[in-house]
Amino acid sequence: MTQRATVRQVAAETGLSIATVSRALSGQTNVAPRTRELVLEAVDRLAPKGTPARRGPQTRGAVYVRCPYVLTDYFGLIVSSIADTAERHGMEIVLNAGRAARHSDALTRLAGRTGIGGAILILPPEPGEDLVRLRERGMPFVVADPRTAPPRDIMAVSAAHFTGARALMAHLVGLGHRRVGIIGGPREWLVTDARTAGYLAALADVGVLPPRELMRFVTEPAMEHGYREACALLDLPERPTALVGFNDKMAVGALRAAAERGLRVPRDLSIAGFDDIDVSRATQPLLTTVRQPLAELGRMAVTLLLRLLDGHEHDALHIELATELVIRDSTGPAPT
Repeated sequence: MTQRATVRQVAAETGLSIATVSRALSGQTNVAPRTRELVLEAVDRLAPKGTPARRGPQTRGAVYVRCPYVLTDYFGLIVSSIADTAERHGMEIVLNAGRAARHSDALTRLAGRTGIGGAILILPPEPGEDLVRLRERGMPFVVADPRTAPPRDIMAVSAAHFTGARALMAHLVGLGHRRVGIIGGPREWLVTDARTAGYLAALADVGVLPPRELMRFVTEPAMEHGYREACALLDLPERPTALVGFNDKMAVGALRAAAERGLRVPRDLSIAGFDDIDVSRATQPLLTTVRQPLAELGRMAVTLLLRLLDGHEHDALHIELATELVIRDSTGPAPT
């Protein structure tokens, strides 16, 4: 068969255009991995008997997904999205998850593992120096939801935390709140800095700088920690008119603290969270929050990894996905 006839037959076999088949066969990079695989499989099927099979696409290997945290409704959504997206591209995943994984040497041994084509590291607790060493050893990887500022030339994807926090605080400021208690996450986390800066920026717009007593930070963003810090804030001689939690779980802890003190939400006290996980729609009242595109975060992490595996050129890249303010019943006008 001539090359022209082969291209036409493959196009008819796969249902793709002749142009797409030509790009796939010529090795151009603007072809989806699965599309190139379909084209090469069709070439093998159409080849006369006895003809050596065309060498298929380069074996990618499995995607190593490390999430050293319990797979709750936050991390579970990200990991599930990564697994679904990887499967669409014909890639398997190897999952390393749970608190026990936080103290393992999995990251240092990763570059030497066989069968692993690349990795996605979710909120990695290791310092940036360890990530740089992993890159220098030739392991392609993407950081999802980085804990600290990603080193240069390391791909990362996260939500626009500053923008989301600023929108939330602007909402409270618009309702007349000026004395707002901020319950932040771990001080060493990049996301804590970004959200705190967003909150303060919206308050600064109306000439307010919250006193130190209204800003609290926790070592772990859990419900009990949110409850404890909310209790301290609500027991101040002059309590805040609103509380913002680092995440929805901490905001739920704040709701509990308010209920124990007989405070009506939002009439006496407004409370808001961040993330928009399922619990934000299971409270009474429903929780005002900021929606993070957690599933899209997982999909984008796989997309960036595929770019690395396909050898695409890239600059230092940290992608921020848009967040969305979700106003529900837990916020209202500041009490007079």
